[in-house]
Amino acid sequence: QVQLVESGGGLVQPGGSLRLSCAASGIDFSIYTMGWVRQPPAKERELVAQIFSGGMPWYVESVKGRFTISRDYDAKTVVLEINIVKPEDAGVYYCTAYQGVAPRRGAFWGQGTQVTVSS
Repeated sequence: QVQLVESGGGLVQPGGSLRLSCAASGIDFSIYTMGWVRQPPAKERELVAQIFSGGMPWYVESVKGRFTISRDYDAKTVVLEINIVKPEDAGVYYCTAYQGVAPRRGAFWGQGTQVTVSS
């Protein structure tokens, strides 16, 4: 049974930092691309960061320089560090595992963790 369990969401002030974590089980973690998808309120989901099986990261332009994604192959975890938080970073963050360059049919998803940005 595949499980992706996110943690680390919560309330953060603009300009602050947040660390999201995703623990994976039930998959061959080493061969999957791991991604973080953000869904702002009343908007569609957007892939904001991913890290390929070989460890190369990718970021959507709007988060470059502020988000850092990393993965631990032994622990089967992927971490998203969010710095200089902006109001537009608010939303539900989903961890996803897939093969390829973007989550498509067949991708695995976590339940999501809420990030609220407020002063």
